[in-house]
Amino acid sequence: MQTAVPYSIYLQHPVISTDTRNIPQGSIFFALKGANFNGNTFAKDALAKGAAYVVIDEAAYHIDERTILVDDVLTALQELAKCHRSQLTIPVIGITGTNGKTTTKELLHAVLSQKFKTFATQGNLNNHIGVPLSLLSVHSEHEIAIIEMGANHQGEIAALCKMSQPDYGLITNVGKAHLEGFGGFEGVKKAKGELYTCLLERKGLVFYDSDNEHLKDMLPAGVNKMSYSVEQEVRMLSAFPTVDILIDIAAHSIECKTHLSGTYNLPNLLVAARVGHYFGVSNQQIKAGLEGYVP
Repeated sequence: MQTAVPYSIYLQHPVISTDTRNIPQGSIFFALKGANFNGNTFAKDALAKGAAYVVIDEAAYHIDERTILVDDVLTALQELAKCHRSQLTIPVIGITGTNGKTTTKELLHAVLSQKFKTFATQGNLNNHIGVPLSLLSVHSEHEIAIIEMGANHQGEIAALCKMSQPDYGLITNVGKAHLEGFGGFEGVKKAKGELYTCLLERKGLVFYDSDNEHLKDMLPAGVNKMSYSVEQEVRMLSAFPTVDILIDIAAHSIECKTHLSGTYNLPNLLVAARVGHYFGVSNQQIKAGLEGYVP
């Protein structure tokens, strides 16, 4: 029994599948288990549908040399993702927060894609399964990656950071959601703040909302940081039916007619613009990215 999937096999077959309803030809099928299913039972079906290899953790389902038997399929998936991340030389941006992280991720993708071949987490694949699947979808053609991370309890963001190893990161906000899993609001702050701790250790850069007192208080001493402020950098032109704004960046104003509604999206729009500017995206490209995004 192997403890991991050889990285050389992944390099030859860099497409991962976990659902036999969608088996790309030549992919590697990971037989994950859930509360109501056992992926091992689908291994034979995955090979029949075109998978190059299947990864299982129950010897009874071994088929032939295309079967990789490991101690635990989920752990093998996560370790393969961690190995792949260690080979990447592109910037990785980590995003978490109670609300707005998916919208912010999509806005960042819209802006950065104006200049770079950008990967971003698909949908809400932001948990202990989704993050490794996202990392393993980053390939040689990508120039920058945005990884969304979600959590329901303390320690989860820290674990996801060990896999994704972000170079940059931001927390959209902290709110009173899922308090039972976090042990109260202070637990939420501690859990989300694990991203800041990771960036401190990696000497990465935090983008933070200086209008949000909670986020300011959560910043660890010594972390590299760059602030953004709706109060200082955004002027509202119209809030209905959609948000139209002026964003001040580097002594220039960018007028954006967005497809977003609600003033709660102002920080999301601003940080996408500020991160884009940091990475050298032009003001014209930032405008195109923000105006082109349709939720």
